[in-house]
Amino acid sequence: MQAYLRSLNPHLPRDVWILQAGGLANMFGNGVIGPFLIIYLHNVRGISLGIAGLIVASNAAAALCSGFVGGALSDRIGPRAVLSGALLVMAVGFALFPLIRSPWEAFLLNIVVGAGSGSFWPSQSTLLGSLTPPDRRHTAFAQQRMTMNLGIALGGLVAGAIARTDRPGTFTFLFLLNTATFLVFVIVLRLLPNVQTGDDHDEPGRYADVFRNRVFVAYVILNIVFIGAGIAVMSELLPPFAKNTARVSDPAIGVLWFVSAAVVALAQLPVVKLVEGHRRMRGLALMGVMWAGTFVAVTAAGKWLTSTQAAIVFGVAVAVFAVGQCLHGAIYAPLVVDLAQPRLLGRYMAFSSSSWQIGWLIGPAAGGFVLQHQPLALWPAVAGICLLASGYALALERWIPEPLRLTPHVDSVAGVPGTMPNMALTTDDPLSTDAKPAPHPSDAPRLRGGGRTAPGTTRR
Repeated sequence: MQAYLRSLNPHLPRDVWILQAGGLANMFGNGVIGPFLIIYLHNVRGISLGIAGLIVASNAAAALCSGFVGGALSDRIGPRAVLSGALLVMAVGFALFPLIRSPWEAFLLNIVVGAGSGSFWPSQSTLLGSLTPPDRRHTAFAQQRMTMNLGIALGGLVAGAIARTDRPGTFTFLFLLNTATFLVFVIVLRLLPNVQTGDDHDEPGRYADVFRNRVFVAYVILNIVFIGAGIAVMSELLPPFAKNTARVSDPAIGVLWFVSAAVVALAQLPVVKLVEGHRRMRGLALMGVMWAGTFVAVTAAGKWLTSTQAAIVFGVAVAVFAVGQCLHGAIYAPLVVDLAQPRLLGRYMAFSSSSWQIGWLIGPAAGGFVLQHQPLALWPAVAGICLLASGYALALERWIPEPLRLTPHVDSVAGVPGTMPNMALTTDDPLSTDAKPAPHPSDAPRLRGGGRTAPGTTRR
């Protein structure tokens, strides 16, 4: 047992741990708000569920636009500066949420927050990928999912104990608490080097170069489906469904949020060890099947159970769903980085983040209206979509370059460098180095069956 626990040590550089600590604090704030955002809009401010779903979707729409700007800026000025600016924009937006009294105000503030969120994810992912050695990226992104979900779990538990729909002041406190965590993350980022992707001799890239990678585009489309029919629906629509259809109490909803995030926090690193050496796309297909099963359970609980009994079934469902999220955390983002060209890493991450934003745009917008009119019809529908996405994942596997189909298996780590081999630090940073970047995994020849170059790739 001791040997197994030691094997879970991610062996990551100090800078990665610092970044994860800032993310932990920030996600605590997101966990405070996450399970109660639609409940706040509907039950406190009197906005209908359908419109509330559109309001949440407007956040994703704004993020979709700003994400591409954030990705390009991450390649030009460095991801740390972009991430800091995104955090400040979101802090301002959330600080004003207690002032919402009408739908247009909610739309406006969600667009502000979405503008920051869109640049947050590509810059944060680019910074993490740039600080991590290539053979540890799957562990770094998995640990990111673990620490973020730990923060969300604690935040949801705290929010469940504080939030009361008959006391709007409790929500004001939660929004201000969330705002403070964004500012904490900004301070933590000052401890990190301002890395830049690629090197000084790389030619400037364009988003058209990313779009020509057809394998990557197909992979992003797969993620849109999984996010829109999976994570977005479970995260945004289960809390109002549980409260308004199954009559689950506010504290119990906070516990459900805690259970979901806590399972990810506890299971993420063990799942990483399980997927090492196994095919990535098969892992994503298994995830889709697991999610479909949880949606069937939600349907059954909402139809035949109420209150505590329904909450128990929902708790089991979100726990199983969270294990599936662990598969996503260990597989999706690391493969994005492996498919990317180093000089375009920020742009690749922006495209990747757009899949989350599109999924979060479609899922709550369409699902909110279904929830309003036919709440029990929503869950079987998304279960079927997840099963179709699993089949798509298996079909896509043959187009993934052969060297990238398996999650890297690391038996031991003989020393961990402080920076990723393919990053170049800015010379004005006290931690900068003149060391030349090492080859990126994507520099290896990408061949598929028949010895032809995989679609959308270029030889360099």
